[in-house]
Amino acid sequence: MKLALATDAWFPQVNGVVRSLDTTIAELERRGVMVERVTPEQFLTVPLPGYASIRLAMAPRFGVRRRLDMAAPDLVHIATEGPIGWAARSWCLARQVPFTSAFHTRFPEYAAVRTGISAERFWPIMRRFHAPSRAVLVSTQSLETELAARGIGPTARWSRGIDQALFRPDGPRHPAMADLPGPILLYVGRVAPEKNIDAFLDMAVPGTKVVVGDGPSLDALRRRHRDCRFLGALAGQDLASAYRSADCFVFPSLTDTFGLVVIEALASGVPVAAYPVTGPIDILGRDGRGAERDLPRAAGAVDADLTKAVARALEVRREDALTLGQRYTWEAATDQFETALRDALADHHHKAPRAAA
Repeated sequence: MKLALATDAWFPQVNGVVRSLDTTIAELERRGVMVERVTPEQFLTVPLPGYASIRLAMAPRFGVRRRLDMAAPDLVHIATEGPIGWAARSWCLARQVPFTSAFHTRFPEYAAVRTGISAERFWPIMRRFHAPSRAVLVSTQSLETELAARGIGPTARWSRGIDQALFRPDGPRHPAMADLPGPILLYVGRVAPEKNIDAFLDMAVPGTKVVVGDGPSLDALRRRHRDCRFLGALAGQDLASAYRSADCFVFPSLTDTFGLVVIEALASGVPVAAYPVTGPIDILGRDGRGAERDLPRAAGAVDADLTKAVARALEVRREDALTLGQRYTWEAATDQFETALRDALADHHHKAPRAAA
């Protein structure tokens, strides 16, 4: 199978989408799958308003067409609903090449946070984008159910994994967190309004709050929360050591579709506290014992009151968090990804093209 992957999210961005795509491509190529990348670095880009670290391709239509014509893929996977994603979608429909898509990001909710316009105004755009897709890849059951209710599908499951050799309980702690008053509560991710970080930083709880990440809200949060430690963006061993240094990982987001950082924390032996929303609920389950409720003890806690979730998570044993985190591997996730794409290609050969909405 000759595969082209088109995405508006790519390096130098550092987020779960980019890490998921990069790791999946590497695993596919290790298996002998040819992958042609169509990414923003191949085009003239402009910064996303209000988020300078994210750069969008400027008028990429003809460049995307040229690259896909040269690649002549059997199937295209479109990872994002940005300019490159729309251009790749257009090429696929014009050339009658099947494509799959993914629902990584809740753009309607993100757009609502930044514009003040109801998220419901943006959902029709999502339905139109994904309508001709042979399969919309989703990371969780709850997201699959939600998208079906909104008329987006058919869906296929594509979970996530982590680097088990990097994110593990044993190893050095981060020196900047070594002497902080405990318990140490950690957040890792983009420092942006849609991540709901204020819900974490405003909690009246003992110990020290630590934020790892960069983003447009960083300077304002530093000024407003002087008792919190902001370590900036970390990667590799530095990031792994920060996870290990925490007593509890706090995930305050209400809009993520999965939460790669949640399983990185668990695999590092760190209990997780979160809201009972898509992503955390699909990993931890309602009682913290996993989505299938098959763990003997809780690996974390979800609660509509984040302070209560933290209190319960701090009672969790680190080895129980690790038990859940070790379930997530990139090999298993890539198995799902490859199966979804091969099924979509077979579906295309046996059925008429899906109509665009």
